[in-house]
Parts: sequence; structure tokens; C-alpha cells
Amino acid sequence: MSYGVKLKIWGDYACFTRPEMKVERVSYDVITPSAARGILEAIYWKPAIVWVIDRIHVLNSIRFDNIRRNELAGKVPVGAVKRAMNDGNAALEVFIEEDRQQRAAMVLRDVAYVIEAHFAFTGPEDNNPAKHKEIFDRRASKGQCFHTPYFGCREFPVGFELVDGAILASQLTGVRDLGWMLHDIDFPSAMEAKFFRAIMRNGIIEVPPFNSGEVRG
Repeated sequence: MSYGVKLKIWGDYACFTRPEMKVERVSYDVITPSAARGILEAIYWKPAIVWVIDRIHVLNSIRFDNIRRNELAGKVPVGAVKRAMNDGNAALEVFIEEDRQQRAAMVLRDVAYVIEAHFAFTGPEDNNPAKHKEIFDRRASKGQCFHTPYFGCREFPVGFELVDGAILASQLTGVRDLGWMLHDIDFPSAMEAKFFRAIMRNGIIEVPPFNSGEVRG
């Protein structure tokens, strides 16, 4: 019995920010594996499992749009966070009226994908694969989630549904080299970003295993 999952996701806008862009946001051409993992975790997360992205199907044509967004110029200082944790009384706040900036962003629009993924176990506890697969399928089919999944920014919510059967054909054909794309963050290794060469063939991107030679820091 297979314990892989297939999930269709879609939305009006998406922004998977390229890390090399320091000020203005510019999105990758398609969803990154780390963003796809975050969407699965929003639906079903357990310490006993970790989601592994196998394949990404890009269903719609890739379209960009330029928008302007209100963002904060800064963030809460680390020192203020530590003081609040220690004494429980220190102010921990940001006033957006005093710290607001308008920034341009190049975002994707009218996106739709299918994520193919499976889960691996993080340890010997709670390692019943049929149970986890059944819970995920039930939650996804009912539209349940721990928090609303989003496409890179919280103002870009994700619609999702379980795929039971064949995956719709993509509108894209041919081979397209999307360049180096963020795979995920290696949290045990000082949160090092890892990248892979994303090649899209007829709208499908094969995602290499995180620890393979195709993934580099």
C-alpha cells in the first residue's frame, strides 16, 4: 500500500521570494519545495513525521504581476523579546503607523499546482503509516487545517483539495530550466539554505532528495 499523497493547491496570487533579492520581493517562477512542505504541515503536522516533496506539477501558465504592498521597515528587537520572556512585563509591540513602508513586489498570479509527497518518520514513536495517511486524507478532503496555508505571504491564502486519481495535465509543454531554486533549510546545520537545479519537463519538476548530491549549499 502506498503512503504518498497528492494535493491540488491554487490561489489568486503567490510570492516565493528569491533570497538574492534584498529589498524588493521577486518571486521564483513556481512554488518551492519548502513552501510546499509548509502547506502540507498546515493541514497535518505531527512531531513523529516529516513531509518529503517528491514532485511538483505546475498546472497553469506562469504569469507575473507587479503590486505594491505595505510592509514593516523593521522588526521587534531581540533584546525586547528576551526581556519580555524574562520578566513577563516588558512591552513587546510594533506600531505599524510609525514603521510602515511601501515596497514593490513581483508576484505570481492565478497559480495552481499538484504536490506529490510522502512522509518519513523522525523516530520510533507513533510510526503507524496507515494512521497518518488516513488522518491526512480525511483532513484534506474536509478542508481542515491547523492554520490557513498561504503562498509565501499570509495575504495570499491557498485553496486545496485531495487528488484521488489521475492528475490533470499541465498547460505547459517542453523543457524549461528554472535555474537554482531553494530546496529547504538545513536546520541542524546552522539553518543553511540548500538549493537544487529546477528543471521543468511538461510542467513537472522532479524534486531530488534533500541529502542527495543534486542539492547544494
